[in-house]
Amino acid sequence: MTTDTALLGVGTAVTATSYSQPEVLDAFGITDPKVRSVFLNSAIERRNLTLPPPDAHGVRHSEEQGDLLDKHKALALEMGGEALRSCLKEIGAELADVRHLCCVTSTGLLTPGLSALLIRELGLDRHCARTDIVGMGCNAGLNALGVVAGWSVAHPGELAVVLCVEACSAAYAVDNTMRTAVVNSLFGDGAAAVALRSDPDVTARQDRTVAAPSVLKFASCVIPEAVDAMRYDWDREQSRFSFYLDPQIPYVVGAHAELVVDRLLTGTGLRRSDIRHWLVHSGGKKVIDAVVVNLGLTRHDVRHTVGVLRDHGNVSSGSFLFSYERLLEEGVARPGEYGVLMTMGPGSTIETALIRW
Repeated sequence: MTTDTALLGVGTAVTATSYSQPEVLDAFGITDPKVRSVFLNSAIERRNLTLPPPDAHGVRHSEEQGDLLDKHKALALEMGGEALRSCLKEIGAELADVRHLCCVTSTGLLTPGLSALLIRELGLDRHCARTDIVGMGCNAGLNALGVVAGWSVAHPGELAVVLCVEACSAAYAVDNTMRTAVVNSLFGDGAAAVALRSDPDVTARQDRTVAAPSVLKFASCVIPEAVDAMRYDWDREQSRFSFYLDPQIPYVVGAHAELVVDRLLTGTGLRRSDIRHWLVHSGGKKVIDAVVVNLGLTRHDVRHTVGVLRDHGNVSSGSFLFSYERLLEEGVARPGEYGVLMTMGPGSTIETALIRW
């Protein structure tokens, strides 16, 4: 099923300060060999984080939940605005051109939502339609893309933007436990925006200077038996929200990757070998490895996924758009080639989309 919706452009943003993994360990004075090993064997070189400032003795402490919500709001508006402007600049559009703004986040709860705050902050049209997708986790960017692609078909010619904003620094629990070590070693701050429009002239035009693949189809897979394997819930000991990742989740995701991709390709006449471009969520080294093995991919297929993880860590819902931006910068996609977008998150859930240049 073709949605006749084109991905017109993408823009990304990160917070100001970047840390290497040893620098994060030193910042929190972590000496436990097992915890240090999790950080140092993560395949991550640097991440953008806004860590709590050290006290007079050089010690960094966990922030109160209210302070973390303030941090989420400030960073989300800063990164979100930058990513949105970058995306629109790439396609020669203005803020006033946006007719639907869909904001995705899992690192803080705001009411009114981030979309309303950005409309006020950036001066978007007050009549701009908006959607806020909150708490779905790392897979949520593709959930949003499906929702907005449907909106675009119903509003041909009107510009829509999906904006994923994850201030993971606002969900950072400071302690020396293995539970938090897995999370603290992985996530970074980042925002990514992608513009969409349903317009036959856009998808058919051959003289375009910006790659505009069409979104053809979506497919999802929920793994109910692993519903608690990835979650963001209340930590009573720390009186704050905290992420949890089950160590087995990479293998659970990998075991179901074939199922959902085969469903995505059913009825298209395509085989996995026909897919030229794979844009997989940078969920972590073991997650990427499991997907590669189960789908029979090459390291070249996931070069951007690996590169984003190396340079930014897991930036949650926007990770696949960071990879998409790198693919566009390569300039290797050609008309008629197919790509698969894949994200994973709580549920446990795998989301996919099929695109064609």
